[in-house]
Amino acid sequence: MTPDPLFGAGEFLPERNNGTDDAPRSSSRDGTSFRRMMLFAGRSSLDLAERIADELGVALGESTLKTFPNTETYVRLNESVRGSDVFLIQSGSRPANDHFVELLIMINAARLASAKRITAVVPWFPYARQDKKSAPREPITARLMADMLETAGVDRVLTMDLHAGQVQGFFRVPVDHMTALPMFQQYFLDLGLPKDEIVVISPDTGRVKLAKKFAEMLGGELAVLTKERPAHSRAQVTNVIGDVKGKTCVISDDMIDTAGTLVAGAEAIHQAGARCIYACATHPVFSEPALQRLQNSVLEQVVVCDTIPVDPTTKPDKVRVLSVARILAETIHNVFTDDSVSAIFKGENQLF
Repeated sequence: MTPDPLFGAGEFLPERNNGTDDAPRSSSRDGTSFRRMMLFAGRSSLDLAERIADELGVALGESTLKTFPNTETYVRLNESVRGSDVFLIQSGSRPANDHFVELLIMINAARLASAKRITAVVPWFPYARQDKKSAPREPITARLMADMLETAGVDRVLTMDLHAGQVQGFFRVPVDHMTALPMFQQYFLDLGLPKDEIVVISPDTGRVKLAKKFAEMLGGELAVLTKERPAHSRAQVTNVIGDVKGKTCVISDDMIDTAGTLVAGAEAIHQAGARCIYACATHPVFSEPALQRLQNSVLEQVVVCDTIPVDPTTKPDKVRVLSVARILAETIHNVFTDDSVSAIFKGENQLF
């Protein structure tokens, strides 16, 4: 299911009534009381939430989510959450502001309904790129998002592959930061790429550490692209640092927005003599004209995750979508049972 399109005045986003089922229960240490795990989905992550629920063996909690003609959001949790461990699944996909406000209202609804603990599962954290002041009189919007989540009443945040790991420091509540890199590692290993020919490309100097780790995971080498940004959402690749001639290259990034930087980087690598070029990114933002650029590019394949829904009817053949449902389901399970989250990745989820 694709995210709801940006709506105008007087239009309704579709209502959502999720199914319900008996939720897992966990006894307290004294064995005298129980708590329930309950999952609710916002309208940006319906398909992913259903896959997570399937992995956990539960059904999504029943809720009503709709938008009034004046564009205000209405939320109601249609079953009791008193004393429950509530997980609210909502990504910051388009329209980001509406989906984020919907998440805030869901958190507040759960808090006022006496939920024991509220965890916001935000596969793609909105505004993560606005994590610092790059010019005078600019806000640090990622910090504002963190403050709003805490004010609404969230107890914990679960997210994936932040644009900058330091965004975790904007929160005063625990943040579980998951990564899709092990999944990408397995995908490319399954392709049978020769390890002595693999070069992982960092799209900029800021992601060198992560790209180096990914290169080690694949058993390959590292190269770096240098670029300049003349304006927002525009980048110019200026150089390729490293030997890519005759190599199989994998460009690794956290997201693909308009794909301008990715396509330009792939072209620069191609001109430097690369034999074959792949790309992987966790978050398929895919703002226009990203899909057309990817289809017409020199890239062999582009591998992304379902942290943001991808419309299969418009997806180019070279785009592959992997599901993060199992990773998020295992994390939710471990949070609920008070087990180690880093153990899911053998302690390798902190890659920044």
